[in-house]
Amino acid sequence: MSYHLLTGATGLLGNYLLRDLLIREIPVAVVVRPNRKQTARQRIESALCAWDAEYGRPLSRPVVMEGDISQPDLGLDAVDLRWAAEYCSAVIHNAASLTFHSTSNSGEPWRSNIEGTRNVLDFCRNAGIRKFHHVSTAYVAGLRQGKVLETELDVGQQFSNDYECSKLQSETLVREAEFLDEPTVFRPGIIIGDSQTGLTTTYHGYYAALQLVHTIVRSIPPNETGLVGGHEVRLTLSGNETKHLVPVDWVSAVMTHVITHAKWHGKTYHLTPKHPVTVRLLRDVLEQSAGFYGATFCGAGERPVDATESEMLFYEHIRVYNSYWKMDPEFDTSNTDLAMPQLPCPHVNRELLLKLSRIAIESGFPTPSKKPVDPDFDAESHLRPLVDHAGNMTLNNLDERLLGLDIVGHGGGQWQLVVRGEELISVETGLHADRSATCRVDIGTYAELVSGRTTWRQAFLTKSAELKGNGRSVAEYATILDQLASLSVK
Repeated sequence: MSYHLLTGATGLLGNYLLRDLLIREIPVAVVVRPNRKQTARQRIESALCAWDAEYGRPLSRPVVMEGDISQPDLGLDAVDLRWAAEYCSAVIHNAASLTFHSTSNSGEPWRSNIEGTRNVLDFCRNAGIRKFHHVSTAYVAGLRQGKVLETELDVGQQFSNDYECSKLQSETLVREAEFLDEPTVFRPGIIIGDSQTGLTTTYHGYYAALQLVHTIVRSIPPNETGLVGGHEVRLTLSGNETKHLVPVDWVSAVMTHVITHAKWHGKTYHLTPKHPVTVRLLRDVLEQSAGFYGATFCGAGERPVDATESEMLFYEHIRVYNSYWKMDPEFDTSNTDLAMPQLPCPHVNRELLLKLSRIAIESGFPTPSKKPVDPDFDAESHLRPLVDHAGNMTLNNLDERLLGLDIVGHGGGQWQLVVRGEELISVETGLHADRSATCRVDIGTYAELVSGRTTWRQAFLTKSAELKGNGRSVAEYATILDQLASLSVK
């Protein structure tokens, strides 16, 4: 099975997609930017270590390539470009900017959502990748009202912010790429935290309003009636506006199902709930969770000319999200219902919103940690000299065989061993589709094996290492794998 290349893997939805694909043993490669404190691989490991802890078992690791979708060739070096062209058969383009209002035509969200998408498409064209899964948004509908079909895109609608406009242009680029097979497009609503655990790693949309009112409540003492700052905050809304909030775990589950079942490819999916929430319900939840009492609806329109100090503070900080509170249209979900009838969207009600709000407030709206956590043993460092050596070799002998090595857990990864006879002659990055067998082992056991404290024969016997496939006996594979402890670059 070839690799799916995922962009945006360090974001909230990307984090869940990476988990769900790896759990289903789908080979995944990721393009990730480093930051000031973490390498690309450290950023991915930070996310996966959290999933390891939650599931109580280590997951497989993706192939991590350092790059940037805003750059030509995604900022990849020549080695990674060649690897992707050989190993990747599909792209899941999830990376995007959530910036609502741009300061320039070359800034966000245009740089990521349009130029980034164009760069990803150019990369696919050059690498010969024809399968494309694109994460758009339901809000490409802009200011439309009434029912919006999954088969519709640009019908001349107006937009309330630059994000919506940039995502329509991005989706249009994908649809106009004639070299692709019919692309699969996902249009989620407003993504919130996990419906089961409440987990979120980003605080946009609803969370931005929650964080704002929580800050206001803490900074302006209420009067004896409990009203913030001694004044009501008049919201220029009717309260009946609807918003389509969707839990991230559900969005990822539907996407993963569609991505891993070819019969559902080539369609567009509105990932939206049957019953959107009202702004009135959101106001009530903000009251109960953050203590933001006194907010009343005065009807849609401009802010009051006699706005109070509390109102001015609220309006100033929420203005970037003003367009967020408009009335949503109705989103057709025919394709989504057909593909996943067994998994309806969880009902986003008062109870769930209170739970998500409480968790966000109690955690302090944390930003993801940028402090790298190095593994106790790093298989990448151990195998890197052998991988680099493989790049200088020509391997086309009919006697050569491939054995996959899937090392799970922090510091693990995926490689294939090139074998001639019973001799291990090289190591390459990734699992080749033509491999005859795959050995899976956790990183702790692998450290014991290469240090010589145990043998592969013993590991297979105690089932601390697992062998899937055929072609040779367990004893023969053990003899080959034991060479990892002593193999030197020739």
